[in-house]
Amino acid sequence: MKLVFVMTLLLTIFISPITYSKTSVADEDGYRLWLKYDLISNKQQRESYSSSLANANINGHSDTINIIAQELEQAIPSLLGSKVSVTLNKSVQSDLLIEKTNKRLVSQYQIKSQIEQLGEEGFLIKTVKDKKGKRTLISANSDIGLLYGTYRFIQLLQTGQSINALNIIEQPKTQIRMLNHWDDLDRHTERGYAGESIWDWHKLPEIQSQRYTDYARANASIGINGTALNNVNANSLILTPAWIKKVKALADIFRPYGIKVYLSVKFSSPQQIGGLNTSDPLNNNVQKWWQNKAKEIYNVIPDFGGFLVKANSEGQPGPGDYDRTHAEGANMLAKALSPFGGNVIWRAFVYSHEDKTERSLQAYKEFVPLDGQFAENISIQVKNGPIDFQPREPFSPLFGAMPKTPLAMEFQITQEYLGFSTHLAYLAPLYEEVLDTDTLVKGQGSTVAKVIDGTLDNKALTVMAGVANIGTDRNWTGHIFAQSNWYAFGRLAWDHQLSSSDIANEWIKMTLTKEQKAVEVINKLMMGSREHIVNYMTPLGLHHLMATGHHYGPGPWVDDLSRADWNPVYYHRADEKGIGLDRTITGENGVAQYAKPWKEIFSDPSQTPENLLLWFHHLPWDYQMASGEILWDELVNHYYDGAAAVVEMDKQWKLLEEHITPSQFNQVSMALSVQVKEAKWWRDACVLYFQTFAKRPLPKGLSKPQKTLEHYRSLSFPNAPGQG
Repeated sequence: MKLVFVMTLLLTIFISPITYSKTSVADEDGYRLWLKYDLISNKQQRESYSSSLANANINGHSDTINIIAQELEQAIPSLLGSKVSVTLNKSVQSDLLIEKTNKRLVSQYQIKSQIEQLGEEGFLIKTVKDKKGKRTLISANSDIGLLYGTYRFIQLLQTGQSINALNIIEQPKTQIRMLNHWDDLDRHTERGYAGESIWDWHKLPEIQSQRYTDYARANASIGINGTALNNVNANSLILTPAWIKKVKALADIFRPYGIKVYLSVKFSSPQQIGGLNTSDPLNNNVQKWWQNKAKEIYNVIPDFGGFLVKANSEGQPGPGDYDRTHAEGANMLAKALSPFGGNVIWRAFVYSHEDKTERSLQAYKEFVPLDGQFAENISIQVKNGPIDFQPREPFSPLFGAMPKTPLAMEFQITQEYLGFSTHLAYLAPLYEEVLDTDTLVKGQGSTVAKVIDGTLDNKALTVMAGVANIGTDRNWTGHIFAQSNWYAFGRLAWDHQLSSSDIANEWIKMTLTKEQKAVEVINKLMMGSREHIVNYMTPLGLHHLMATGHHYGPGPWVDDLSRADWNPVYYHRADEKGIGLDRTITGENGVAQYAKPWKEIFSDPSQTPENLLLWFHHLPWDYQMASGEILWDELVNHYYDGAAAVVEMDKQWKLLEEHITPSQFNQVSMALSVQVKEAKWWRDACVLYFQTFAKRPLPKGLSKPQKTLEHYRSLSFPNAPGQG
């Protein structure tokens, strides 16, 4: 079988060579992520692949095409232990002749209908036959689509799949699939737990780290096509000419990988760096300033993606400072970007000091009345839940409530509320849980995923964003398993119908081991890990119990912060009668923001899913649970089960040592030892605190905490990483 690469769009760009950082197999430290092209140990499989991959012919002219060639020249010989001939724009051993229009290809292999489905980023991988025998065809309508198809093909080899009868047709379900970096210009990273920001702004644009290319390569391999480089708590300096030149240097590196750069902007920039005395979006001078700034950026970066905006939230300036709406503020920026094809991504994470509405209700209150008032190049970026990236939340009621407005999903990849980079937390089940939830706004089948991908309300602009967990740590994410969340985000942004278990298997085989029994054990560890964290941190719908500021460790007793809903006591409402926040009509009435029948389901504790019970209800300690246990006993059992599960995870991991490279194994082992300790800390601190209200003994058979509540309350961590 011969390997033929076909593309129908030819583009000529100046090409510069790239190199790849390498680590020996015996000393794998995680730098290569899931792009580990190590020799396939199964000799029979190797030989089967080798017989089908003697040569590759790539048709096209661009930086991207050359990247494809280099990727193949690195991957196939490394995986197979045999040479492969990779040729650009020449017929190899009578391979198919390619024309610019690709008409002959389409006609010969009868793939017209399949090609038409691909769009600009999709690809076809197909086993075809002609008089010279079988060959593998990878085809796309653009060079970027061809790059995605190449990575997908290499993934087949990495994961040991058959390539004898391929017929893979893929195109992304979401238009913009982006990472949001909460990186400051001084290299501090808000909610970052893997070292400093990877952007060394001081040295840019002249010094361009190899890490930037490796970052782009990793993102392209999973279909991520956008990156917002700086913190949503933005610094206006990013829009000054000197910094735009720095941004250009990154944009030039990312472009051949299909990645556009976006910038988080401060709404008050016209005042801070523009010399104006106002930033009122309806002021003509302010509008002109943004239009000129957009023109300036696009003159330097022609494919600039657009602006990400956090406004009138947590003290950030915005249109509300001038009694203007979010729509009026966003539309001003959209008008500035529109001539150049740019988009505004406007965050719906808003709550103000002045508004006394319960925090989870404010986004709905502010944005739903504006539905239909936003320009077509605006997407409203909504966090998956109505509070703030908690270990578990109900889906945000905004999904489905704004049918006239494109809504973007905002997931958090970095583990701000899930143990930082020392806890093993595979988050794809969380993402999948949210995306698969049915909003029921148009009857059954109105899933959150269909809101995001535009199919529910026929929206062209579709966005899925993930708050990045990437830093300068050698392994990129601080924890080997935290890499899986970056990987899984990209895969689900590309295709939300993939299962989190299947994605886990891909990542395990490409990153850790291909030994089947080990893969099964690791998959089980990953798939249960998020639920274990929910259990030992915030079971049964509890939320926001983390300590102040850094969100490191438990702090359910915190009650002294200036804003009521910054305090954990606000959310659990524990007293001698019971625990939980009443969000029914008798309380904060958050249920009113959901469509029927969710409103009725969430209003009734007997119908509310138990994993969200205390999110919506304040219930007595003796409330009867489905298990037959009273609420107090059930709550305590969850805490103990979560901590015990981490102990078992640690034991299972230790049995895998022979299947994992030493550095990877030791990194995870050390992190698990921390997680075991901190899971018990969470368990004991929370149980002791809630017991002061419940005044009930622990369920029979459970060991008492070894330390006192006073001990846990005395702990202080002023230098915990990732603070805002």
